[in-house]
Amino acid sequence: MKVLIVSDTHGHEENLKRVLDENGMPDCLIHLGDSESGEQAIQSLVTCPTYMVAGNCDFFCRLPKVQIIDLGSSRILLTHGHYYYVSVGTRDLVEEARVNGCNVAMYGHTHRPVLDQSDPELTILNPGSLSFPRQDGRRPSYATMEIREGRPAEFSLHYL
Repeated sequence: MKVLIVSDTHGHEENLKRVLDENGMPDCLIHLGDSESGEQAIQSLVTCPTYMVAGNCDFFCRLPKVQIIDLGSSRILLTHGHYYYVSVGTRDLVEEARVNGCNVAMYGHTHRPVLDQSDPELTILNPGSLSFPRQDGRRPSYATMEIREGRPAEFSLHYL
């Protein structure tokens, strides 16, 4: 199973469309917030199951602030991250993931990609932003998660 993970598109789905055109349809799409009313446009681009959470710029939407899903052997905490103060660190996010029995925590908000697998029991992932990247080089970014039967999930960061 191939999972595409994106965040912070802010109503600009052009790069998401480009990722889909270049990589094909994933088996699942995760959007970690700040779609800015782009939920329907995003869902119209894919034919796979989609999980989305609300970000700090997602006003008047009915998306959940936090969602916990199970994919393969992974129990995943999905959040935008602003309620966990991820701009100053992931301590609160890590605590929330552990309390909920998650082995993966995914967040957005900072517009900077992060893949931290230093703790063998918890992967922390931020795909960055497809629309307004803030890391050095400012290249739009996204992540993938590959799930194979009987193996741990594999994560990768990608740049346009």
